[in-house]
This record gives sequence, C-alpha cells and structure tokens, in this order.
Amino acid sequence: MLIPGFLLLLVSVILFRLKMGESDLEIIASLLPLPQWTQTPEEILAEARKIIASDVAFYDKIAAVQDPTVENVLQPTIDDENSSYLASNKLTFYQYVFPDKAVRDASTEAENLLDQSAIEQNLRVDVFKVYNELWEKIKGTNATDPESMKFLEKTVKNFKRNGLALPEEKREQVKKLKMRLADLQTKFAKNSNEENGRLTFTLEELAGVPESVIEQFEKVTEDGQENYQVTFKYPDILPVLKYAKVEETRKTAYIENQNKVPENVPILKEIVDIRFKLAKLLNYDTYSDFVLEERLAKTPGNVLSFLEDLKSKLTPVGNRELQKLKDLKKQYLLKAGLPEQDEYFAWDHAFYGNLLLEQEHQVDHQKISEFFPLDRTISKMLGFYEKLFDVKFVSVNNTDPLSVWHQDVRKYALFSNIEHGEPKNEFRGWIFFDLHPRDGKYTHAAKFELNPGFEKPDGSRQTPFCALVCNFTKPKKEKPSLLRHSEVTTFFHELGHGVHSLLSKTKHGRFHGTHVPRDFVECPSQMLEFWTWSPNELRELSSHYETGQPLTEELLENLIKSKRVNTGLANLRQLHFALFDMHLHTIADEQGLAAVDFDKLWNELREEITLVGNGGLTTRGYGTFGHIAGGYESGYYGYLYSQVFATDIYYTHFKEDPMNVERGLKYRDTILKNGGSKEVLDILKELLGREPNAKAFTLELLGSA
Repeated sequence: MLIPGFLLLLVSVILFRLKMGESDLEIIASLLPLPQWTQTPEEILAEARKIIASDVAFYDKIAAVQDPTVENVLQPTIDDENSSYLASNKLTFYQYVFPDKAVRDASTEAENLLDQSAIEQNLRVDVFKVYNELWEKIKGTNATDPESMKFLEKTVKNFKRNGLALPEEKREQVKKLKMRLADLQTKFAKNSNEENGRLTFTLEELAGVPESVIEQFEKVTEDGQENYQVTFKYPDILPVLKYAKVEETRKTAYIENQNKVPENVPILKEIVDIRFKLAKLLNYDTYSDFVLEERLAKTPGNVLSFLEDLKSKLTPVGNRELQKLKDLKKQYLLKAGLPEQDEYFAWDHAFYGNLLLEQEHQVDHQKISEFFPLDRTISKMLGFYEKLFDVKFVSVNNTDPLSVWHQDVRKYALFSNIEHGEPKNEFRGWIFFDLHPRDGKYTHAAKFELNPGFEKPDGSRQTPFCALVCNFTKPKKEKPSLLRHSEVTTFFHELGHGVHSLLSKTKHGRFHGTHVPRDFVECPSQMLEFWTWSPNELRELSSHYETGQPLTEELLENLIKSKRVNTGLANLRQLHFALFDMHLHTIADEQGLAAVDFDKLWNELREEITLVGNGGLTTRGYGTFGHIAGGYESGYYGYLYSQVFATDIYYTHFKEDPMNVERGLKYRDTILKNGGSKEVLDILKELLGREPNAKAFTLELLGSA
C-alpha cells in the first residue's frame, strides 16, 4: 500500500509541476540526490578515521591473497577506489570554501590524516608483491579490458615510484619525507586560503580607481579621517594596480601583495629540500626527472628546451612592447607635471598597460564590463556549451539549502544528447558555481572534483560532480556583478575543466575527466578560451546590464584588436614562473641545493625574463606560488605546453566555424569522453587526423608561423 501511494503522490507532483511550466528536465533534476554539507568538525575527523580504518582493512585483505587474479585482487581494488572518492574529496574540500573556520581547520586536519595513511599504504611491500605478481602473470594478455589493464599497470608503477624496490631502511626514509612533505603542502595551501591582510589608503591615494570599485572597499576612520581598506582578493587589489594614478599607492599594493604570505617562504624552501632528497633516494638525478617521466614532455631537457625556445622568440617581442610602455610612461609623467623616470617597474605594468589599451586602442575595460553582468553572462555562456556539445544545464536553486555549503552557491544538473545521439536526455552529473570572495575561501579560480564518474559493480554509472570556485565582484543593490572581459575568459576556462569532468565517460574514476597528464590538462580549457575572442560569439555573449544591448561594433572591434597587445610580456611572465619552478626542481647535487637563494633566484629571474624592473627591491612572490607547492611542481610549464595542443585543435577544428555542432560532438566524444583512459597523443591524432604540431601556436603567439 505504501509504495503505490508514494508513486501516486510522486506522479501527481510531477504532473502539477509540468502544468506550472517546469520542464521535464527541471523536475528530474530537482529529484536527483545530492550530498549534504552538514558535517561538524568532529564528524569530519571521525569520517576521516573511518575511511583510514577501512583502507587499512582492505589492503590487509589484499596482502593475504595467495593466488592473485583479476577477480580477487584487481576488480575489488577498482571498486574500493571508486567507492572512496566522494567521502574523501568532500572532507578535504571543506577547507577551501566553508564559511566556518572550525570546519575548514578540521578539513585540513582530515586531509593530513588521509595523506599520511595513503603514504603508509603505498609503501606496503606485502601489498605491492600481490599486485606485482598479478601484473607479471597477466601483462600482455587479454585477461581483462584495456582500461583495467592500464589501472593495474599504473598501480604497480606507482608502488615502484614510491620506493618499493629500495631496502627497508631507505623505504622508511622515503615514508618520513613523504609524510613531512604532505604536511607542508597542506600548510602552504591553508596559509594562502586563510590570508586576510588589508591595506589602508586615503581617497586621495586611490585617485583614478573607479568609484564603482571604491564603493566595495570597507571604510574605516583613523584619527578622524575616513580611509578605505583594500584586501588582497582579486576584485580589490587588481583595480588598484590597474587604475591608481599615485605611483606610491601602486608600489605599496604590488609589494605587499607579493609578500602577503611570509610564513610560506620557509615552507617552500623545506618542500624543495625534501623533494631533492626524495629524488636521490628514489635514484633519480633530479626531482624533475621523477615527475616528468609520467608527463608528455618526458624529460627536464625537453621542457627546458621548449621554454628556452619560447624565451628566444618572445624576448624581442617583449622588448618592443616594453619600449612602447616606457614611452607612454614618460608622456604621462610629463603631462602630469611629475618628475621624469627612465625605469619601468613591476607596479607600473598594469597601470600603463591599461592606459595603452585606452589611449591607443580605445579599449575601456570598465566600460566593457558593463556588457557582461554575471547572471546573464552565465546564462549565455552555458548556452554556448549547450549548443556546441548538445547538452542542457538545468539550474536547481530552489531545493534543499543543505545541498550547498554557502547561500551564494549555484547548482546545475547537466544532461546530454538533447538533439543528437542516445540515450536521449542522459543525466551526466552536477556542477556547482561558488563565484564570490569571502574570508577563508580559496583565493584563485579552480575546478574541484568532488566525485569522478565510473562504472559501478552492477553495471550502472556513478555520475560525476564538481565545483567551480572563482572570486568575482559581488553584486550591489543598484548594480549586478559585472565581469571584466578577462574574467569572462577565466570563467570559460574553468567551465572547460568542468565539462571535461562531466562529459567524460570512463570505466574507472582514476582516468575520468581531467585525470590526464598534467601538461595536457589545461588544453581543453585553453581551447575554449578562443570563444571569448570570436566576434560572433562576443556579440551573442554580451548584454549591457541596463539596456540588454550587445557590445557596440566599435567596442567589439577594438577589444578583438587588443588581443595581442602586450602578449609578449604576458607570456614572458608565465615563462618566469615556469623557469623558476624548473630551476628549483632540476637541482642535481647537494652543492647546488645549498647554493640556491630563493629571493635572488625569484627576483633576478623575474627581471631577466619579464624585462620589467623591480626597483632594486626584494619581493617574495614565491610565497604565494601555490602551483609549485603542491600539484604543479616541475609542471607549471604545462600552461604553455598545453597551449600548443589547444591552439592546434581550435585552428584545425573550430576556427572557421566555432559553433559547428558536428565538430563539437566529435571533440566531445574524442577528447572529453576519453579522459585519461587512452593515451593523449592517440586521441589527439584521432581528432586532428594527424600528429599535433606547433604551427598554429606559433602563429597565434607571434603572428607568423
């Protein structure tokens, strides 16, 4: 009686909602389950310990297997790994976004506990022997499907890369170093997320900063004078650097922003020291050798050759751009009646770069931002993705408030095969948007995976869900949040990571979506950035917050023409980050490690490569360089390296017709669907019909092949 009654009620509710104008997909999305974000600090830590106990018990069982097979070792391992993703990812995600500091702190502690346990299990010789025995038994056979075979091969290789072939004494050293390293990486990230410094300026010191920006600063009264507090969050600090006419204001903002997390300076130094020691223990020449054998680039020599080649091509371009900026600075100072300066400093760059855009290219980014109100831009951006990939984003914002971690968070269900393919209206997963800054929140823009997709033991699929975390200006009562064009590009980029996760369909979570080599992972997102520079797409995407009109033809034309303005200097800045990273991780001996001076390397390398002076000052921007603290170590080059593939795909596949659905579907079902389940170069060849090359990249970068 209960079940039929429930079904009758459910049918009645659905029919009523259809009558009220909701689509079938909206109704379906609202009924789909979502995780709850209600855990207390105590519950987070208890759950972490429960996961650890379960992992230990599982690996004890694996270690006890006498005759390993696919059925009694490999498949249970796959199922166990898949089932653990959501619980562990959710526990560690709290630290980046949750409003309550106690919960964030517990999340950080939980991550430490999980990391320490994982290190312990990954160094178990008894477990390794079982996996290795199975691998030696079935490699080269058809004992299981190719993706599962790859899973086993990677598992065995990961054990070996953790030092399982070493004597016990050295294995113990590796374990201690890895545990310390995991702790330091977590501390580095926590310090960056929890940074809450502020600078105080008078209204006169903020001359030139748009009134709409100043309105968002907190007012404080000091000695009877009303001042303004500027945080180091992007919506605050970047406009000051870009618009403040007072050089001393910009200088202060630049220096303090570089030095905002001083506690991370000794942490990064110890991180690099530990990595050096680990490389030597594991019998690698350098830590880069260890990292890169798993990447497309393969060796430090290949990476350095790539970066040095780029440097040689970009430096002449950068020098020409710099001279134009120096001339502009002289003209500006003369007109303002200020003393002449021959030097051009790092705190000048955003200001004079913007002035150049305004004066020579008639590009006013404040004016352009009026055409990108956040809500409408999201709707239109999702529309692009919907058309190109034959999907539908369904907003579900009127349901359970406990299914989000903050009231600002928006959630969308994604369905595919709306017009083409089977099965029709297939649910592909959830994506959350957390878009505005707040204290304690992650300060950059990123996609966080909460659960990958995978095939369950019963043959059904676990659908993925992920979160995009950004820091766009908050809306005001009288005005919506307005996105700078660069923020629109950032949003497209991060959503590119999101759809890579949602539209991937692999057998195992380990290879799902963005689980690809680090020097390829940015490619799908970078490729989609091109849409934010395409004339027709910009017309469609833009909508003035008051009139609803698209960008005027003059604004549109000037914006597109400005794409390559100062790109030489911009890419040289990226080269500085990449080469600093490589310098630290290609240290080959104790003498080199002892000789490295982080301050000197960071500042001298920055001046040498970016061509822009630092006024003889020492800054410690590496204390905020979260990429190399954990995740992108010996990998920052990947942002430039993956652009080679991204540009090749766009020029070959989309440039002539960016919204070609047939090509969008081929891209979806080749690059996005396969995730890391196949070799990257193989799926690129399948899409392009040939080996990838750098011709389009060179043309895009330099204007010539």
